[in-house]
Amino acid sequence: MDGLLQNFGPLLLIMVVFYFFLIRPQMKRAKDAKKFREAVNKGDRVVTIGGIHGKVLEVREKTLLLEAESKTRFEVERSAISPEYSKGTGTSELAQSGGK
Repeated sequence: MDGLLQNFGPLLLIMVVFYFFLIRPQMKRAKDAKKFREAVNKGDRVVTIGGIHGKVLEVREKTLLLEAESKTRFEVERSAISPEYSKGTGTSELAQSGGK
């Protein structure tokens, strides 16, 4: 029994460290991104994950209607909005509150 614990102890320790340094932070980032996407409002400036910057004209259940600088309008999925750009600019209520 003692040898079994000595053999699996380091493996368990590695798994715990892996969880706290890799898995848990990623889960938190995903949760924050989901909150951000749900909090996007009309008039917010956002960037898509493809790098297109635009202003939200209309918020729909699963999509957003955006307008680019050239007055081009296009519809994107909510999941295609990147929370990283808006955090730095503070354009949404969630970004201004620090994502809390």
